[in-house]
Amino acid sequence: MRISARVDYAVQALLLLAERDPDVLSADAMSTAQGLPHGYAEAILNDLRKHGYVASRRGAHGGYHLARPASQVHLGGVVSLFDGPFVTVRATPAADLSYRGPARHLPSLWTLLDERLHGMLDTVTLDDLLHGRMPA
Repeated sequence: MRISARVDYAVQALLLLAERDPDVLSADAMSTAQGLPHGYAEAILNDLRKHGYVASRRGAHGGYHLARPASQVHLGGVVSLFDGPFVTVRATPAADLSYRGPARHLPSLWTLLDERLHGMLDTVTLDDLLHGRMPA
């Protein structure tokens, strides 16, 4: 499994918002905290806003805040939003693969691996991660 920079930065941004909740943080403050170019941070925050993870407020005291409590934001959804399926083979989702002969069951294995990764990340919330509670 490869975690993209976009997922890494998105989770960092969400954790920063969770830590500062209920405060509103500007994109500038978040890009500075993460060491990101403002435009890149803004693009990630915009994607998070479009998908209901953060909300924005305009104006002089505007910025971003979590759209729902950190205990209700599961990491599996964030990873899927930016990276799609966790397991791909030659950029093809496991469910779309087909092999013949002795390799015919490989798609089932790759699909199971994808489901297990989703299952684990779907149990971890921002609140869990913020407080260091990892699944057993």
